[in-house]
Amino acid sequence: MNAQSQPQLIEFLRNQLAIPTDSLKMAVRYTESSVGSLPMVLWQYGFIDINQLEEVFNWLESPNRS
Repeated sequence: MNAQSQPQLIEFLRNQLAIPTDSLKMAVRYTESSVGSLPMVLWQYGFIDINQLEEVFNWLESPNRS
């Protein structure tokens, strides 16, 4: 995931999956200080379940992100 798509991803996570802002901030900080993708960090910490993780990956693969 490139730096340009991260704000779009965060918006998607907030709006579509209702991930709390504090959870997103913590996950973003973790991904900045270590190697890992934001969706995987959210799943590892239990902020999203496996179905939501699949939804995130489907969104990331979609050419018509919105």
